[in-house]
Amino acid sequence: MVGHALSAASALLLALSAAATPLRLAKRDPVPAFVLQNAPLSHLWSKEQWWPSDVATHLTHVVPEVDFKATASSVTLEDLSNQGSDVFLTSKDDVTDQPAWITSAVGKPDGNGHSTAPATIVLVEKDGGILDAFFFYFYSFDHGGKVLDIEFGDHVGDWEHSMVRFQNGAPTALYLSAHSGGSAYTYAATEKTNGRPTTYIAGGTHANYATSGKHCHDLPLDLLCDQTDAGPIWDPTLNYRGFWFDNSTKTFSVAGGAGEGGNVVDSEGASWLQYAGAWGDEQYPVLEHGQYCIPLGDTDECQFVSGPTGPIAKNLGRNLVCQRENSCSVKSSL
Repeated sequence: MVGHALSAASALLLALSAAATPLRLAKRDPVPAFVLQNAPLSHLWSKEQWWPSDVATHLTHVVPEVDFKATASSVTLEDLSNQGSDVFLTSKDDVTDQPAWITSAVGKPDGNGHSTAPATIVLVEKDGGILDAFFFYFYSFDHGGKVLDIEFGDHVGDWEHSMVRFQNGAPTALYLSAHSGGSAYTYAATEKTNGRPTTYIAGGTHANYATSGKHCHDLPLDLLCDQTDAGPIWDPTLNYRGFWFDNSTKTFSVAGGAGEGGNVVDSEGASWLQYAGAWGDEQYPVLEHGQYCIPLGDTDECQFVSGPTGPIAKNLGRNLVCQRENSCSVKSSL
């Protein structure tokens, strides 16, 4: 009876211990070596002014708001998931002043490709031996660009991503996000640097492209264009927070990391990735912060637009390579 009692007590203690363990500490295997060996190397624009940012640092400069009213005085990665999907993480400063934390060059990669701003790697296992490896890049500000010298589409917070699809451990395709869409290529078609795919990140907008140069989008007559070149190279494998995403439960777990991100990912946990709200200000009313909107076609185009949602809203469970699966073509050449 004593043995049974001890066994029961031990089981109870284990159960209580498990129940007391925060969900954010859930952890499984680290990021596989084959993912890191085939991770994109990305050139930022040589004239970039809005460099990569650490999401944790970004949160120190914003407060959660709903309908332009604060719901808390501060927010951290550890409690971010408590915020609702209607929340906008709003700058404490007037962004028209371009405060130092927005224009900081701290995240500019050094000569080895190391940025002090950790990338966010999210891994998703799927049927047929498929593993999608998402490489998320965060910036505290997006400069939308100019049309006829009029500025449009600026916003606080900017999430962009590339994704390498693997099948049975072999890379087969690469997806690159850009604005409201993106482009997909066979892995073999991509430019390579030391065997890894090479990509180019546009100045200001941070859209991702497979080639350097001028990339016009959305408007006719080449009125709105992104610029890319072989500027500083960013190697996300040198500094990242790593996670697994379970598409059946829609939950994240920690997968370790490297560099500064690897040092903090266990204590921060994975729950912050469940946050479904916006990572920047809500679109300002006209005249506030100098806001203006101009009718173009069926919509009004404004200088400032609302901040973006985070990784959880980027169709992590996609079947096709593209984020928007209703129009997805995978190119076999650049």
